[in-house]
Amino acid sequence: MRLEVTRKSDLAVRALRSLADHRGRVKGPVLAETVGSTSGFVSQVLHPLVRQGWVRSDPGPAGGYSLAVDLTSVSVLAVIEAVEGPTDSGRCVLADRPCNESGTCALHVPWLRARAQLLGELAATSVAEATMVTEDAR
Repeated sequence: MRLEVTRKSDLAVRALRSLADHRGRVKGPVLAETVGSTSGFVSQVLHPLVRQGWVRSDPGPAGGYSLAVDLTSVSVLAVIEAVEGPTDSGRCVLADRPCNESGTCALHVPWLRARAQLLGELAATSVAEATMVTEDAR
């Protein structure tokens, strides 16, 4: 697992928060402008959120995206894993090989502890609690 949040995960959390601020449907281009991205990238990022049932996508001229769940029930970790895939790659943090393939590396135990703490924090933080950061604050 990388100790970074990709642009896709960040955008997914920001899009969910933005949808929560709107009543009803939000057109893709409007949502894209709100979160500072392109319609194509927003569509790509929202696809897994639609699959999870967190976002509703209605096609057509009157369509758009709308929030389908209460964001207090969705963790940041769940969003990251929906967008990026499983957080545990099974790869050694130091060597490009499966973990435990030929014994453990020097960082195995501390890495597992740090990883568990990070995942615990992300799992305990709902998307509703996540702080939206503006481009100016980055």
